[in-house]
Amino acid sequence: MTYLKLEVTMEKSVVLVIGFWLLLLGNGVQSHRQDKKHQSLPRDQPYRTGYHFQPPKNWMNDPNGPMYYKGVYHLFYQYNPYAAVWGNITWAHSISYDLVNWINLDIALSPGDPFDINGCWSGSTTFLSGEKPVILYTGSDTMNRQVQNLAEPKNLSDPLLREWVKSSHNPLMSPVDGIDPKNFRDPTTAWQGPDGLWRVLVGNEMDGHGRALLYRSQDFITWSQSKEPIHSSTRTGMWECPDFYPVSIDGKNGVETSSLDKFTKQVLKASFDNSDHYVLGNYTAVTDNFLVDTDFLDNGSDLRYDYGNFYASKTFFDSGKKRRILWGWILESDNTTDDVKKGWSGLQVI
Repeated sequence: MTYLKLEVTMEKSVVLVIGFWLLLLGNGVQSHRQDKKHQSLPRDQPYRTGYHFQPPKNWMNDPNGPMYYKGVYHLFYQYNPYAAVWGNITWAHSISYDLVNWINLDIALSPGDPFDINGCWSGSTTFLSGEKPVILYTGSDTMNRQVQNLAEPKNLSDPLLREWVKSSHNPLMSPVDGIDPKNFRDPTTAWQGPDGLWRVLVGNEMDGHGRALLYRSQDFITWSQSKEPIHSSTRTGMWECPDFYPVSIDGKNGVETSSLDKFTKQVLKASFDNSDHYVLGNYTAVTDNFLVDTDFLDNGSDLRYDYGNFYASKTFFDSGKKRRILWGWILESDNTTDDVKKGWSGLQVI
């Protein structure tokens, strides 16, 4: 990250950017460089990045719910506000105009309710009708079961979306009918089918095999599970952080998640074995049938986003520039002792 060093040459852009920063600072929002917590880190920090996103301090893992809303890019991420090790997981929140210079906002979601008392875990954002963004996320409840919850912005007129309210209907999806309560997490961005119903996938493992469970809803509150997962594999274990989205087969632009364009292929990504694997296939929206070209690890196939240290990725459709953007978590190779000593752990790649 380049923090406050904004290299903008056009006069109008300079005015726009400076005005944006003054607005943020006037509302009590702090940049990375101005965050007082950052000053408590050891002075010698040769391994902090100059470009890739990372919070001022402490532990970070999965990117969550990235989106573009009213001219502002939002990135949420799994974050421990108290230490450079995993635990006390919240949804931290940062914003940007260019995906390089970032400003930290207050934490968006923190554990505190029966349905997420043991952690606000990974999830996604979806735009409902009227361009209303909502969050679906996994909560670890009082019994350490994994359940799926909903949160909504408190003030839609705020382009920074600084406050979020958890739904009184939570949890929306619970591990019933034989679903392993400890392997039921990470809901995808939802999409709308031709019948008007919303659909969402949730990562799961059954009898040692990875699955993407399919749920449908009319109102985004009451969800029913499909009899069959949208896809599963006997060659893999638990599917974490699934992602499901269309890509164009005859163009270079990104495709909106609910697009029913026939000139697309569907990507199904699953995180397992410390890597992000994906398959391509044809998705029939009317029947919710997904027929893959070549399955995970089948016939020597090993399609991955990246073959290095890259995991728990999440994409979003950038409506401003008609592109799909991919975020991924890099754990790095430090041990816990090193992380505690330097005061931080993890970064994001884009």
